Amino acid sequence: MMPPGTARRVGGFLDGVPMPMMAVDHRARVIAANPAVVRLLGADLMDRPFVTVLRHPAIVEAVDWVLEPDRHRAPTLDPGLPPPVDGGVTLRAQFPADGRDILAEVTVSPLPSVFGRGAMIALHDRSVAEEAEQMRRDFVANVSHELKTPLTAMTGFIETLRGPAREDARARDRFLDIMEREAARMNRLIQDLLSLSRVQAEERQRPSTRVDLAGLLRSVVATMSPRAEAAGVDIHVAGLEDAVALPGDADQLTQVFQNLIENALKYGGSGGYLGLRLERIAHEPMLRGPAWAVTVEDRGEGIEEQHLPRLTERFYRVDTHRSRAQGGTGLGLAIVKHIINRHRGRLRIDSRRGAGSRFTVILPERSSRG
Repeated sequence: MMPPGTARRVGGFLDGVPMPMMAVDHRARVIAANPAVVRLLGADLMDRPFVTVLRHPAIVEAVDWVLEPDRHRAPTLDPGLPPPVDGGVTLRAQFPADGRDILAEVTVSPLPSVFGRGAMIALHDRSVAEEAEQMRRDFVANVSHELKTPLTAMTGFIETLRGPAREDARARDRFLDIMEREAARMNRLIQDLLSLSRVQAEERQRPSTRVDLAGLLRSVVATMSPRAEAAGVDIHVAGLEDAVALPGDADQLTQVFQNLIENALKYGGSGGYLGLRLERIAHEPMLRGPAWAVTVEDRGEGIEEQHLPRLTERFYRVDTHRSRAQGGTGLGLAIVKHIINRHRGRLRIDSRRGAGSRFTVILPERSSRG
């Protein structure tokens, strides 16, 4: 039996702990739960059998063992986790909570003796850290692959030029042209990686200056017009007549719209049309206020629906071979997404195979906190 007032005292103790924690008595019924664990597992925890709170066999076994070590088999220890201390145990477990599956390090330890017989359960959510580590591994693998392909090609051509093609002028010129293209591709990749790194470093810093969005778009169109003419694409603009002032980083916004127009020319240029439209939204619900929408639209082949949610992922390509042939690095839309996030804006992508694509950037008209 527990001394009177134990549940209240244990609850007060746990309330001061930032990570999710709960305590059970000698019957394995919940006697205390701090706010962090309530947010994670729900409000109705008190006086419930622990087995109904976390239905995970390994965690339940660990609780049973801590409460009655003589009657239950000791849990299997994970060599990658700290060894048990003071009759406790730490294990990894994945279970549904807060509407998602989380991966947690769960530590089960005896209650301090002054509280009587019972156990404390601490949950350290490792999901975010694991996801970040997986993203890091994927990123390194992707960069390595993107650099390895042109480096391998260039190494092969250098060996050929030093050997069989040493005196072959035509082969030498052809190989040097290819090597120049591959070197330019690696340079573009490195520049995009540096740009992405800078954008991510500044993502939490809201731009403090104001820009004329209409004037900026006119400048971008003037810059991209020669490329559009070379591709046989007509650029049609609307809404750029009057100045539109809003908070923004001019260089970064220029990069966003140059990227979107360049993509429209590369992948939607077959339609011979590129539309750029600027219009005001009196109230944008997601931004909780007035906003301006810039839409870049083409009439090309379009994109199949299943690809749309992943277009802004780093190195994601709908058509890998075509993208590389066009000089794409697979980072352009990822950079666009992070710049728009920094401006507290939204990117909307609409496309259907055979019906062209429409990319809409929505930017708040006024500065907002956060």
